[in-house]
Amino acid sequence: MTEVAGSELDERVPGRRWTVRLDAVGRGSTAVRISCSRPACTDQRLPSAAAGRAAAVAHLKAHLRAAPAPRAGAYCACRAEGCHTHLPDTGRDARAEPWRCGGPVVLAVVTDREGRWWQATECCSRCAAATPGARTAATSQAPASPHSEPRVSVAPRAGAPQFSDRQVAAGTGVPAPRSAPVRRRPRQAKIAQRVIPHDLRPVALRDELVELGDLFRDYQKRSEPDLALLADLHTRKASAFAAWAEATGDTRLRLDAQRAEQAAAAARLQHQQRTGHTASGTEPDGSGPAVARLLIGPAQWDHARSVLAHATDTAPLPGPEVRLLVVMLTLRAARTGTGNLVGQDLTGLGLSEPEALITQLADSDWLRLPGTPAELLASRPENPTPITIPSLVPDEDKPGPFTFGRKLRPKLSGWAQRVVLDKKLRKAKTTAGTRLLALVLATHSSPDGRLGSGDQGIDLDHLASWCAVDPGELASLADRLAAADWLTEPALTTTSLTGRLTERVLPLTCPLTWPGRTEARGTALVRVNP
Repeated sequence: MTEVAGSELDERVPGRRWTVRLDAVGRGSTAVRISCSRPACTDQRLPSAAAGRAAAVAHLKAHLRAAPAPRAGAYCACRAEGCHTHLPDTGRDARAEPWRCGGPVVLAVVTDREGRWWQATECCSRCAAATPGARTAATSQAPASPHSEPRVSVAPRAGAPQFSDRQVAAGTGVPAPRSAPVRRRPRQAKIAQRVIPHDLRPVALRDELVELGDLFRDYQKRSEPDLALLADLHTRKASAFAAWAEATGDTRLRLDAQRAEQAAAAARLQHQQRTGHTASGTEPDGSGPAVARLLIGPAQWDHARSVLAHATDTAPLPGPEVRLLVVMLTLRAARTGTGNLVGQDLTGLGLSEPEALITQLADSDWLRLPGTPAELLASRPENPTPITIPSLVPDEDKPGPFTFGRKLRPKLSGWAQRVVLDKKLRKAKTTAGTRLLALVLATHSSPDGRLGSGDQGIDLDHLASWCAVDPGELASLADRLAAADWLTEPALTTTSLTGRLTERVLPLTCPLTWPGRTEARGTALVRVNP
């Protein structure tokens, strides 16, 4: 029996093997050389490794297309090298079982991880499965029965690469390679890279998660964003993930639910910044209908407050008139330290002696002018006066104090002018102190116009510091704002100013919409209570 098996094995032909290599040409060069173990194939030289890999793969595919089908009577080509599949078994008769092969003969392709060589090997399907990274390109046909029709061999086309020179002479046929069957896994329902269990209960929760996953994937395919829709999806996701966490006890799902709530809030705020109103048509805190404000979002409102805080810290002289003038000039030169002014920009601020104030700022070197203050006040729109504020000029070692862009600067400046040049404030001939108070109150109210946040008003000490006045002067300034239809029901306690801005000035406000956040206001810190 052993002799019979040995004679049959000896009659089998060895499997074919063919290798394509990619090697560097030499040091100091990015060129590569492609070599093929087929004697008829000449070496190729390409300028880069990427081009070399593409050419090597193309050469490999050309050989595979031209190669005949694997031979059912061939034994594994890797047997000669003593691979782990063909190691001799000392416990048995090596002649009876010299290798442990099985299955049909296949043509397998193997490559190294670095992409330096590609090898096609004729071996059995069991050896191909045991070789790491091997892929089957073709499988041998079952031997034909004596009663079957003879196969007509087709000679390969001229110039096509072959595995053996004897193939052309023998007229071996060139069947089309057959690809290995593709194993398809059942589709798994996912949301946010999480697999939704098939046995999740209640079923309504699983259906909601599956639907949300499909809706999020559909949203990613949109050509234009819809932030209102995105906010609604994140809200539904937060609710569904919270229920999922309750059903499974998974803490990570509860954290995902919290992150979804934050994403929903961020999407609504972005929608408000783009359109001037929230996704639900109400204020961010749900206090009522949205107001079409001149500055349309929390980021712009924070920048407006940062300018007032900077003026409080850097004003070179005391008094509300200087403070108001410093605020308006800072807005004109906020980003580069330079800007243009005309006399009309200053004469309408309600300053008692604008020329004297400009002279004081110039003498303190806070402001630099190419001419005299009188020439600045006399300048007209067709011939504005350039100004420079040295403390705002950025350099390599000291960037400017503000982070907003060049498009936002004129918006902030226009907003401040709309406040201090309000028609009723001008008709009432209010002073610079009253207009400065109006500017401060516009940046320290709730979305519906209440002073401060949460009906608690504004601290008098902080308000006096921002307006550069004594706390005792705030009562008269608030009454003047009430007379100009700017403020209603003003009331001063020993610690705070309460009241509400009128509906007509709400578009000019920059409300405090971030409960619980600590914000810097000049040299003081104000806690915005929830």
